[in-house]
Amino acid sequence: MNVLQTSIHGVSVVETTPFCDERGLFARLYSENELAEVIGQRRIVQINYSRTHAVGAVRGLHYQRSPHAEMKLVRCLKGRVWDVAVDLRAGSATFLQWHAGELLPDNARMLVIPEGCAHGFQVLEANSELLYLHTTAYRPEAEGGVAYNDPTLNIAWPLPVTELSQRDRQHTMLGADFLGLKL
Repeated sequence: MNVLQTSIHGVSVVETTPFCDERGLFARLYSENELAEVIGQRRIVQINYSRTHAVGAVRGLHYQRSPHAEMKLVRCLKGRVWDVAVDLRAGSATFLQWHAGELLPDNARMLVIPEGCAHGFQVLEANSELLYLHTTAYRPEAEGGVAYNDPTLNIAWPLPVTELSQRDRQHTMLGADFLGLKL
């Protein structure tokens, strides 16, 4: 596994080199030893899976507030997605900046989203499937979200948005009151 730092502190792309032969391929999706510099003393406590049917659908931008803030490690198992991490950490040199990249099984990449950053993605291929590793269990009272189309962020989604959950439609735009939010 090769860990590549992005322009946002703590947001990393992990490249995995699959072993391919006439049978197909084998790839290590997670290794505590190889990811020690990324994970530190955290533990993976929850693994989630999602399948999104429609091309253009967006999920996110989601995060959990402190003291239940979480690190997420996200891989695409099937299909193709445009995966986004947004820095919501007040005081960070990259506050309100975002990083995005394509995840698909063939590039074997994983996006690491640290505590204090929001996560979302847009489906580029029908029936895309993601695997999420979380360092904190989901807590409904700690969930938060930011509108995918917030003009402060100005995220350049690659496709027109075709579907959005009711929950994601209710996320608010960033405002002056958000700047003081403790994540």
